[in-house]
Amino acid sequence: MNQPVQKNTLYVGGLAEDVNESLLHSAFIPFGDIKDVKTPLDQATQKHRSFGFVTFLEREDAAAAMDNMDGAELYGRVLTVNYALPERIKGGEQGWAAQPIWADADTWFERQQQEEEMQRMQAENKAAMVAAEELHRKKMAEEREGEKDEEIEAKNDPMAIAEAEALKAG
Repeated sequence: MNQPVQKNTLYVGGLAEDVNESLLHSAFIPFGDIKDVKTPLDQATQKHRSFGFVTFLEREDAAAAMDNMDGAELYGRVLTVNYALPERIKGGEQGWAAQPIWADADTWFERQQQEEEMQRMQAENKAAMVAAEELHRKKMAEEREGEKDEEIEAKNDPMAIAEAEALKAG
């Protein structure tokens, strides 16, 4: 999986335990204006995990710092300096993501709501179709009943009988 590099953020590996964000800032400031310095902490020990990130305002400054500081020594340790990859944390729908798992929550809830709305609409449509079919059946039954009633009425209606007899005679 190829991650796009962040051209103005540098990964700085191989930091000595004594190096803090302030020292890291001091070591890299000669190359240009620094926007941010981070040394992620180990949750158990509350000490940095021997690496950090330096973000420059300008890409050119980051490139100069990388060229000059990769392989350099700081507090007796040799530094590894590269362009940083976007932060990857476990979670998200694809397993690894550049954002926390809860960032998917809004889209997940949105999809759930859309799905529920779709099912509700389908149920309403189905109910409407069933009601329409039932109404149609009732109307058809009423029409058939009406035709039967007309036949019965015609048999008992003296005018209809006289009319039928006149037609036969004629």
